[in-house]
Amino acid sequence: MANKNYSLAHTKWMCKYHIVFTPKYRRKEIYNQVRKDLIEIFKRLCKYKGVDIIEGHMMPDHVHKLVAIPPKISVSSFMGYLKGKSSLMIFEKHAN
Repeated sequence: MANKNYSLAHTKWMCKYHIVFTPKYRRKEIYNQVRKDLIEIFKRLCKYKGVDIIEGHMMPDHVHKLVAIPPKISVSSFMGYLKGKSSLMIFEKHAN
């Protein structure tokens, strides 16, 4: 997958981003029961937007992701979508 070229109508692109983000107040809840749910939620939300997860690691207080984001989506808008929707979905399952 390292040299996979993606394409839109008239372009070929390969935009990979290494993204690191933390939960609010760096709470160490990622390794608890929330971890398995977060993995599935991230996969589903990325699939909705057409983003490929190349690699990802969940640490106790932060998340590393290597993703291929299409050039028609800005990195900041994708991260806002990912963090916003995933927090709502986690809150529905784990009310605390």
